[in-house]
Amino acid sequence: MAKLTVQDLSPRGEQVFIRVDFNVPFEPSPEGPKVSDDTRIQETLPTLKLLLEKGASLVLASHLGRPKGRPEEKYSLRPVAAHLAKLLGRPVQFASDCVGPEAEKARAVLKPGDILLLENVRFHAEEEKNDPVFAKHLLGSAKFYVNDAFGSAHRAHASTEACARLAKQAAAGLLMEKELRYLGTELSNPKRPFLVILGGAKVGDKIGVLRALLQKANTILIGGGMSYTFRLAQGRKIGKSLSEPDKVPLAKEILTEADKRGVKLLLPEDTLIVQELDFAGRKVSPGRFTEPGADIPDGWEGVDIGPKAIKTYAKEIASAATILWNGPMGVFEIPACAEGTFAMAKAVAANTQAVSIIGGGDSVKAVKKAGFAKQVTFISTGGGASLEFLEGKTLPGVAALHEKK
Repeated sequence: MAKLTVQDLSPRGEQVFIRVDFNVPFEPSPEGPKVSDDTRIQETLPTLKLLLEKGASLVLASHLGRPKGRPEEKYSLRPVAAHLAKLLGRPVQFASDCVGPEAEKARAVLKPGDILLLENVRFHAEEEKNDPVFAKHLLGSAKFYVNDAFGSAHRAHASTEACARLAKQAAAGLLMEKELRYLGTELSNPKRPFLVILGGAKVGDKIGVLRALLQKANTILIGGGMSYTFRLAQGRKIGKSLSEPDKVPLAKEILTEADKRGVKLLLPEDTLIVQELDFAGRKVSPGRFTEPGADIPDGWEGVDIGPKAIKTYAKEIASAATILWNGPMGVFEIPACAEGTFAMAKAVAANTQAVSIIGGGDSVKAVKKAGFAKQVTFISTGGGASLEFLEGKTLPGVAALHEKK
């Protein structure tokens, strides 16, 4: 890795400012809001423990939700401090602001081994404006800056970009290093055959990724709502299925380029279709599968891939040496429409010889829900950041880190 990493730092007796990604979901409880999924917190524990072993005091900063530049109690990180203390088995102090007198007072008395979590950085509009004065106050007296928040690295914000520029040394945390290794190094020259599974609702969200992966992949399996736009591009009928008619020309270009490059780009042969879908109520009307190769009739919509497609896709997955998966195969949040997505999770987990990378977002939820999270090689914590990195875009939060000498 060309960037400085946390392993290169010697912060004994020093304060280290760490940008973490504690943007986690909460659930109500009699004692107040509690963290309901601590994956992102768990993933950054190795970085925190390493710095504590190196004799540093830690100042942690994160965003939570979209509070629009002003304090909102529901977006407070206070419950995260309590949860982190339980995970680490040691006290975690909390400052009710990320800058200002209270934060400065709390930071001034930190000793090696102490941990302080600052309040939500997005409670200040200057954070998203990447304001250098705000960043200076945020960094405080810390000479060392560590970014372990890959999921926010695609944002040029004060805590992800300006702070790194101001620090004496700015390094990647262990999680950031791992994300860059798997999404970057591993996929720059993948073991072949290299197979990509792409799903999700919109082609428009994945066009950049599709174009980039067409340069590398041997096989691309398409599912989810985006598959119906590709069907339109093939002149097929899709009933009232979710699609982007304005993206049909782009889908045609992708199909043409795949053919030209000899990339096997597969669309589902059959589909689970229903007449009524109530996403908010998490239910659908009784469904049926289309015949392989058949169009979707008027008044019906596709909600998952069918058994023939599952069988075809699973066979392709079984023969891959590198697998990248981003996006579900259907409306997996509704149990009746989850079979295709869970079958992909099972197939990926079953190929123990392959390097399997789950590229963030809903595919991560699906793999966990299906119970196969521990059987894949790597699960990315980044949603939008993963996509932008796979497209080949420069992530400001990565670019700002210092180079190794």
